[in-house]
Amino acid sequence: MSIDLKSGQRRPRIGITMRLELSTDRFYLGRFYSEAIEVAGAVPVHIALIPQPRYISAIMDSLDGILLPGSDSDVDPLRYGAQPHPQLGSVIPIKDETDLLVLEEIERRNLPLFAICFGLQILNVSRGGTLIQDIVTQLPNAIKHEQGPPRDRPSHGVTLDKNSLLAALAKAEKAVVNSHHHQAIENVGASLKATAWASDGLIEAVEDTRPNRFALGVQWHPELGWEKDELSKQLFRQFVQACAAYRSTTVDSLVASQS
Repeated sequence: MSIDLKSGQRRPRIGITMRLELSTDRFYLGRFYSEAIEVAGAVPVHIALIPQPRYISAIMDSLDGILLPGSDSDVDPLRYGAQPHPQLGSVIPIKDETDLLVLEEIERRNLPLFAICFGLQILNVSRGGTLIQDIVTQLPNAIKHEQGPPRDRPSHGVTLDKNSLLAALAKAEKAVVNSHHHQAIENVGASLKATAWASDGLIEAVEDTRPNRFALGVQWHPELGWEKDELSKQLFRQFVQACAAYRSTTVDSLVASQS
């Protein structure tokens, strides 16, 4: 599923924010994100959870795109004006703070963004949106969104906006996805639009509404299914293509400024 690069063109470099294992204080990242990015034609670069603007700015100077991955933690509800629900999971401040700094730099630099699960949720919060803190207790009539193993198993259908990038990649207005989340988008943030929904009406994906912006967020985990699932392959391929185009434009602008 690798993209085609011009002769001599460097593979785009894509930053992926890491996780924190609370019991050991170790940073880590599931391997599937990096593997999917590499197979799609890019170089994964892991971003440590160091919420310092100078660090985030420095590391992003060398990047052509960002993947915000899933997390075992929840976004702090205080960040979207809510009090903690009894079923709120663990909150890791340095995870939230690092991802939010990365999102600020994405806005400043217009970097391509692919946000997955927790990444989708913190993207939405960064744009002023809100979250449902616990689907089971707050929406008792919802379908099951937190599925058990195997984690790559497609477990429920989604409806895609016919005018969305998702529908174009799927070549359809329906898809079946895996599902591993107990929270979901409630109110959509600024400059985002919902482009996929589960049968219970919960939002499963968002896209940026502004022209010349690549920002796509999905609630499911395409990194778990990219080897078998065609839509998952296309999501990573399209994202890496956007990163390659960003790099090409940036290099052209640099050359023009020096000529």
